Amino acid sequence: MDTQVSAAVAAVAGDRATVRSDGERIGVVLDATGLTPLERDAMEAAVKMAAPGARVIVTAERATRALLAVASGKGGVGKSTLAANLAVALARGGRRVGLVDADIYGPSQPRLMRVEGTRPEAIEKQLIPVATPYGVPLLSMGQLVEPGRELAWRGPMAAGALGQLVEGAWGAADTLVLDLPPGTGDVQLTMVQKYRPAGAVIVSTPQDLALIDARRAIDLFEKAGVPIIGLVENMAGYACPHCGEVSDPFGRGGAEAAAAELNIPFLGRVPLDIAIRTASDAGEPPAAQPDDRIFAPIAALVQDWLAAR
Repeated sequence: MDTQVSAAVAAVAGDRATVRSDGERIGVVLDATGLTPLERDAMEAAVKMAAPGARVIVTAERATRALLAVASGKGGVGKSTLAANLAVALARGGRRVGLVDADIYGPSQPRLMRVEGTRPEAIEKQLIPVATPYGVPLLSMGQLVEPGRELAWRGPMAAGALGQLVEGAWGAADTLVLDLPPGTGDVQLTMVQKYRPAGAVIVSTPQDLALIDARRAIDLFEKAGVPIIGLVENMAGYACPHCGEVSDPFGRGGAEAAAAELNIPFLGRVPLDIAIRTASDAGEPPAAQPDDRIFAPIAALVQDWLAAR
């Protein structure tokens, strides 16, 4: 009988299930580590059908995830676009990535990841991330409020709502990319202190004013004891689509020079390219394309940093 039950349970739960018997009653220990609540409940139900009358005990190890903060000292520097493409590129590189859109002032990840209009479900007060076409599940403040509605929240209320996103049912994800609000205020400080990111990627444009604010963001993370993975220079160089001449409306090399001065890694440049803008507006991250040569090298450096820590 035990052999028949073991075979039936193995057929639906594989090596996640261990069948035990005390001579009178059969018990099944089910390892649900890395499963979402929906997956866990489905597997538990399948095991109970395969072994009627058996006592089923569900266990799970606490997931260990690397939380990567993507931040900027000010808005309008392309932080969210970088966060979306970094998440997609890391996933294409083999990591199990989730994306948290914590930018309460302009949650744009639902559009960037082509899931506008979706809302996450909740099980046992835990939000279930929404699947995206790019293999990166998403939880966003933009999924929790009506489109176009302003979030006039004070720091503690905003931090509490953002905490629900970070603590969502991320299942087997080993990496969460956190798109932080721009700036260095109370919300950012609370998130950094409570959730302790493994590291931070700072995004800036080449101009001096943006770099001043980027330095503030770097200072925030350093004072909180969060390592700086590196600095990305966005909107670096514009190639005329007609003649091909490259100009630098925001300057060039400012972020790289600042990284050298601050003794932090420089991760690369993202050009001011209309193709990136149109693809992003259409919910088609360039990093999802096989010929991506912009975001993949940045993600590779981040991957190396994660592997070495």
